[in-house]
Amino acid sequence: MYEVQRGHCSAHHSSGRCLLGCFKEYFKHKFRAMLGKNRVLFPGEKVLLAVSGGPVSSCMLAQVQEGLSREAPKKLRFMPGIIYIDEGGVCGQNAEEREKAVVQLESIFRTTGLPYHIVPLEQVFTLPESVLEPVYRREQPGSSYKAAVDQHIRSEVTQGHGKPTVEESQGALGQLSLQASTYKLEHKLALEGLFSTLKTLTAKQDMLHTLRQHLILHTARINGYSKVMFGDSCTRLAIKLLTNISLGRGAALAADTAFSDSRYGDVVMVRPMRDYSSKEIGFYNRLFEVQSVFIPGLDTKTADKASIQRLTESFVVKLQADFPSTVSTVYRTSEKLHTACPPQSSTTEPAAKCLLCLCALDTKADDASACHATLMSEQLSRGTVEKTGRTDAGCCQGQKQACGDGGCCSTSRAPGATDLRSLLCYSCRLTIKDMTAVDSLPPYISSEAEKRQRRAAMKKEIGEFLLEDGGADDE
Repeated sequence: MYEVQRGHCSAHHSSGRCLLGCFKEYFKHKFRAMLGKNRVLFPGEKVLLAVSGGPVSSCMLAQVQEGLSREAPKKLRFMPGIIYIDEGGVCGQNAEEREKAVVQLESIFRTTGLPYHIVPLEQVFTLPESVLEPVYRREQPGSSYKAAVDQHIRSEVTQGHGKPTVEESQGALGQLSLQASTYKLEHKLALEGLFSTLKTLTAKQDMLHTLRQHLILHTARINGYSKVMFGDSCTRLAIKLLTNISLGRGAALAADTAFSDSRYGDVVMVRPMRDYSSKEIGFYNRLFEVQSVFIPGLDTKTADKASIQRLTESFVVKLQADFPSTVSTVYRTSEKLHTACPPQSSTTEPAAKCLLCLCALDTKADDASACHATLMSEQLSRGTVEKTGRTDAGCCQGQKQACGDGGCCSTSRAPGATDLRSLLCYSCRLTIKDMTAVDSLPPYISSEAEKRQRRAAMKKEIGEFLLEDGGADDE
């Protein structure tokens, strides 16, 4: 806890009393130490900052600006850009309120001098299905962080720091972002229809998070960004860890709370604010006048029990008020988690991933597992237990038509809720289960689902003719 008295900042922990300048240097060092310790951001790399206008992401933007200034002792060497996802279409905002929020954020972004992208959430209905395909790059032998730093220094000396090129690219990206900040009325109605089919606020928040991630990923790819920074504080990660356990995302905890998340392959998500508590960030923004914009969300002015996310947040915040070590204890627990899925590359066969969150599927469980018991209980309660001896007539259901014809069932019908279950992790299954109409999903999700189903059916059909790895006969 911090108190300001006559230009001094009193920290109620081991550091004792310190000047405001000391607190500022400590805060900046913490940010750079997090980046330097992990060595994920390479010099000259394009990094996209996901800014929502809130206090944490605004503070993250301020730290990047501090690191890029000439007075910085250890200047940041990457090339940042900014992205803001306008979610007003699903949060009850009208056109005037959305425009007002965008104008306020745009004025902040312009003062930074960085390229920015303002993307409305309605653009998820224009995304290609390739967004849901992980892209793995071939690792070059001998590539390392130290080699990248040396190469960047040599290129700066040779090209004279390359300032004109950077300014030209920033101007082009800024102009491109302004063109991408519009949406069609039909997409607005489709987005409202999608969220109207979700019965609970828990499912709405989970779907909103998924669509937001897809938009950020697509924007990063088409503009050449290889890293994306998110403003997840220590408090937010502690809430997210407990929330994900409640939502059945235990298998993805390591990816959802770690410093770096490489589930998408070519674009890595990083969380440099994960060592800061929300109180630290609040005091820093107050003392050093960091601008932020309040934008209402789906859970604004809702009761504590309105959703699982809201209930968990209320529980952690209230517990933290009485027991100050609550957040740090939960957060340190998340640091000990590691993903069980081995790292993927372009030379190995990719593991099956969830259609929505792109995490490794956690539904391939044994009969004695808790997941299998839960699914079996659900089937028994509905009286829809499938018989193992059920026969399949094939792609065309026994008709004498060639696969791919207009009457072929696998190419003409849209996937239903039951069809999507095999493509989703356990948590995303619960979200789709709360939907009353699956056909309201964006086209890129439905197209990718159909493609995966056709591929699985084809693999099953020709499976008996394929040779297994390591199964060569000694003939």
